[in-house]
Amino acid sequence: MASLRVNRILNQLKPVEQKAQICTNATSSYKRPLVVVVTGACGNIAYSLLFQLANGAMLGEQKMHLRLLDLPGMENALKGVVMEVNDGAFPMLASVTSTTSYAEAFQDCDVALLVGAKPRGKGMERGDLLAANGKIFAGQGAALDKYASKDCKVLVVGNPANTNALIAMKNAPSLNPRNFTAMTRLDQNRAESALATRLNVPVSSLTGVTVWGNHSATQYPDVNHASVQNYPYARSTPSVREAVNDDAWVNGQFLTEVQKRGAAIIKARGKSSAASAAKAAVDHIHDWLLGTPEGQISTMAVISNGNPYGIPDDLIYSFPCVCKDGEWQIVGGLAIDSFSREKMNATAKELQEEKAAALN
Repeated sequence: MASLRVNRILNQLKPVEQKAQICTNATSSYKRPLVVVVTGACGNIAYSLLFQLANGAMLGEQKMHLRLLDLPGMENALKGVVMEVNDGAFPMLASVTSTTSYAEAFQDCDVALLVGAKPRGKGMERGDLLAANGKIFAGQGAALDKYASKDCKVLVVGNPANTNALIAMKNAPSLNPRNFTAMTRLDQNRAESALATRLNVPVSSLTGVTVWGNHSATQYPDVNHASVQNYPYARSTPSVREAVNDDAWVNGQFLTEVQKRGAAIIKARGKSSAASAAKAAVDHIHDWLLGTPEGQISTMAVISNGNPYGIPDDLIYSFPCVCKDGEWQIVGGLAIDSFSREKMNATAKELQEEKAAALN
């Protein structure tokens, strides 16, 4: 019975209006070098990110023109970053340039990773951070609208990422709203890591782990549709809940650990997440452009319009997705219990409040 139940769960992992799954060895179909822009290029996340991009972790065997953008006054630091990237002698790089100009950075941009944002300072409320970063992402959205390719794929990493992505989208009316996303892949990676540690299994054995909602403490890491492949001594593929066998931990400590992981890292090392955030950004774009690995999902914060889970429209909300040919689709048909519904609605409410504060 357990095997049949898990098979039903895995069969549910199909996108709305999309049946095909994606192979892990997919390669880019672009014939020309892509223009990839990274903002906040002198920051810690970008520094961890750039060498992964240049080494092909994000786009595989796809050449790129890498453009590094930062604030005026950072010109010398940008030159140093360019030197280091060049010194890596990465074969996938067609060129590496730096600038403090939106016009130069975003001209014909194909992929934009909006990493740079004002960090939350001591005594700042979330509303203060929204106000400060709203201006940045409104300006970047307008620049993307004016200069970027009309099929430009945008990932917002700078926090509060979901609402910053919404602000950028609203300021780029000529671009497809589906091309603006925010990063919750870091939260998915954190959830999978916590579960793998608890179960003493490789992270690669987990399928179906997702995160709903906002990249904040209200996010909902959900294991209800997740399973453990090749679980030791199991006769069939157990669900994560069956394998953990501790609902109190799954519904309590596990959620809190994932939701507050960023704060725990800051407390431990005195700095915010950088390398793990960079790796998650690579994972996000890789799956979006090259396809989600077969049988897996990609947690992505995307426009909520017309979603099958009753989340209000016009939010950038994290859903389980699968990707193919540069397009994402929300996984449909997943059963939502009352506990999950409460958590999903709470994080949607926070996003509505952020939207009202940022856009009104």
